[in-house]
Parts: sequence; structure tokens; C-alpha cells
Amino acid sequence: MYKILFFTTFFVLTILAIGCGGPTAPNANINAPLNTNRPDGNSVIVNPTPKPVAPTENDAPTLGPVVHAYYEALKNKDDASLRNVLSQAMLKGLEADMKADKKTGSLAAYAAALDRPGDIEVRNEKIEGDKGVAELKGGAYAGWSKISFVKEDGKWKMSNESAEIQGVKPSASTPSTGK
Repeated sequence: MYKILFFTTFFVLTILAIGCGGPTAPNANINAPLNTNRPDGNSVIVNPTPKPVAPTENDAPTLGPVVHAYYEALKNKDDASLRNVLSQAMLKGLEADMKADKKTGSLAAYAAALDRPGDIEVRNEKIEGDKGVAELKGGAYAGWSKISFVKEDGKWKMSNESAEIQGVKPSASTPSTGK
């Protein structure tokens, strides 16, 4: 399951990157506004407006440490630490993927080969009951991506559930930074 999520994300990002590029005419000024001649003879200047980035509401004080522990476990190839931060369902899926790929050895080393441990940013956590969502950027995530979490045995863990949880509001314990 983890592998499918990773490759799906990679495929979508690749398609987006391809769609944003394209050949340009020789000596074309790619920074100049586009002039489009309309059939009525009037020119239209098109200046694309970049999509605004969502503001930071909080620095993920509850779920951020889980993400950082996950990437630290990958970096150190530490199976015990990895098992402490992944939900039971995500662990089972990762183990099944490892078995299907006929890989043996460290689960953390296998997961590290699928992801890219590195500088990670976490923000905008939203918690409702035993489910939570935070935005993550870094590692295998080039842009802000929503990651789901579940509380198991009193501990927050990264989940393989959909990050699109409807109606989740910031928790009372989640301070707003006003950024």
C-alpha cells in the first residue's frame, strides 16, 4: 500500500511537471507576457497568476514530532523506531509490499529506499478524536501534501488512510500561530 501511494504521488507529480513545460520558439522571451491576437483584431495580454500557498495555521506541535521520528528512523534504518511511528495497518501494508518485492532484511531500509529522508517541514495539523491530518513538505513530497494520522494505544502514528478527512477542525490543543 505504501509503495502504491508513493508511486501514485510520483506519477502525478511527473505528469504535472510535464504539463508545465514545453518547447519554446528560438529566441523567445519566456518571461514576457503572452500576446494573443483575437479574431476581432484586439490583443489580449495574459499574465498568469500563481496559485496562492495556503497560510501556515500552526507548526504541527502534536503530529510534527511523529513525522520527524519517522524520517529519523528511515535515516538510521531503525526498525524499532519505525514500528513506533507507523500504524498497524501501514506496517502490514509495508511488510506485504516488502514480501511481494521479495526483499529481506530491515523494514526501515526498505522504506527508506521508497522515500527520500531529508529536510522535512510539517504544519497545519488538524485533530479530531483519534484521527489527524498534517501537511508535510520534503522527502518524497515536493509540495505541501496532507498526511493522515491515527491514535493507537494512546500514541499518534502515521497512517495509510486517506488524508482527505472531511470536517476536521483544529483541536483545542493546537495553537494558532497567526502566521
